Parts: sequence; structure tokens; C-alpha cells
Amino acid sequence: MSKALFLISKIKEAGNNFIISKLKESGYKDLSPSHGDILACLYKNKKIKMKEIAIKIHRTKATVTVLVDKLEKMGLVIREKSNYDTRVVYLSLTLKGLELKPIFEKISNELNSFLYKNFSSQDIFQLENLLEKMLKNI
Repeated sequence: MSKALFLISKIKEAGNNFIISKLKESGYKDLSPSHGDILACLYKNKKIKMKEIAIKIHRTKATVTVLVDKLEKMGLVIREKSNYDTRVVYLSLTLKGLELKPIFEKISNELNSFLYKNFSSQDIFQLENLLEKMLKNI
């Protein structure tokens, strides 16, 4: 394994542990970072097809379905079949899901503060560009 991949893996693990800890502190012990990917999509798009979410978060439709099942049981999202094509399912946030947004943003901001401590704006820009280039290579 390359050193870069090893470091990225460790950073992801530490970041996920941070997120899980903060979610528990906020009373959302059943949420995981994977759920956050879906919620982030919904905070940007009021209503979105489940298939589009799968593409945006680089997960299979089956994985998204399992994650959405849990979010739905928690009362954070609602599914709605298309009036034109019953195979198409839209996802949107409930009021409870919308109320989670400030907590979601607070945790994200705290995590970014830890990740980018002692980084200049130029460092952050360069790092993110290099990581995007690496992701495209894969």
C-alpha cells in the first residue's frame, strides 16, 4: 500500500470516529457518516431521485436503499414515487431532517477546523486539488 493511501485511510477513520462521537453527543447515536453523505445531498437539493444520490455519493443503489431505510425509520427523510414513472423514487427531508442541519453543519465545521489546523488557504487548495486528481486516476 502506498503511504498516501495509508494516510488517507487513517484520516478517514479518525474523521469518521470524530463524526460518530459528535453525533452521539447530539443525540443521534444511530446515524453514521454514510448517512451524512445522503443528508448533505438533500441539504443542497430539496428533492432528489435516489438514483442521483447513489451517483453523487459513489454508492450502489442497494447501499443507498439500506441507508435511506434507516433515515426514514428515524423520521429524517421521506420517499415519494414519481407520478409519471413508478420506478423513480424521490427523496426529501422531513421537518426533523431539516432541524438536524445546524447540528450537521456544526460537526462539519468542527471537523474541518481540526483537519485544516495550521494549513494556509493555499495549502488547503493545493491538497484538495491533488486529492481530486488522485480520485480521478482511480
